[in-house]
Amino acid sequence: MADSSKVIEILKAIGHCMAEHKEELTALDQPIGDSDHGINLSRGFEAVEKKLPELAGKDIGTILKTVGMTLVSTVGGASGPLYGSAYMKAGMALAGKNEMDQKDFLEMMKAASDAVMQRGKAVAGEATMLDAMLPALKAMEEADAAGASAKDMLDAGVQAAWAGTNHTKDLIATKGRASYVGERGLGHQDPGATSFSYMLETAARWKG
Repeated sequence: MADSSKVIEILKAIGHCMAEHKEELTALDQPIGDSDHGINLSRGFEAVEKKLPELAGKDIGTILKTVGMTLVSTVGGASGPLYGSAYMKAGMALAGKNEMDQKDFLEMMKAASDAVMQRGKAVAGEATMLDAMLPALKAMEEADAAGASAKDMLDAGVQAAWAGTNHTKDLIATKGRASYVGERGLGHQDPGATSFSYMLETAARWKG
């Protein structure tokens, strides 16, 4: 499904996606957060891109752990620790591996989701990035169990992630800065769910 060099290229593409959607993600954050989600993530992935050349030839676990540590140290707000933990735990799940198949990818995604739940002390239904991550993981696990190809599995995950992201407009946030606005947050799409959906979509659409 992917080797180390492909993972590096996908991470670079994710960084470009975060830069491209920086203003949109920040605008989503304005009514319910610190108005900095897109700015912070874009800055974090700029720092990641600078480190990618030195990761050439490293195993996938090391690459992902380095991304996580870089995001923790460069991204402010809640998204730095959350995404940082997700990438670090994903890296631990693939420690020592130079290639990743569908099962590895699902294991990596589960580790990342578990990390966000643990770090954010959150579950699905609280208008967070988990409302995109968990439906995506479930859809991909079901597709894989049904014998789907990697492309079809990823497509199912992307579709579920965006559906979950859209559903955050109907949820009252109980975690993070968005919880401060209570019911006034209804109708607003969660920026973290949106950025995750863009990341997964970038990985799924990447052709190389």
